[in-house]
Amino acid sequence: MSTLGTTGNRTPVYYVLLVLAWLWVVVPFGYGLYQLIVKIPALFAG
Repeated sequence: MSTLGTTGNRTPVYYVLLVLAWLWVVVPFGYGLYQLIVKIPALFAG
């Protein structure tokens, strides 16, 4: 029985997949945020 805080059988592949999964989320989010910041002045231009 494993307890909280133990890593178990986590191999380096696990960490690579974890990083790729986070990148899969963060990169599009960052791009969308960048596009929002770029287009904000157009929303308030008269």
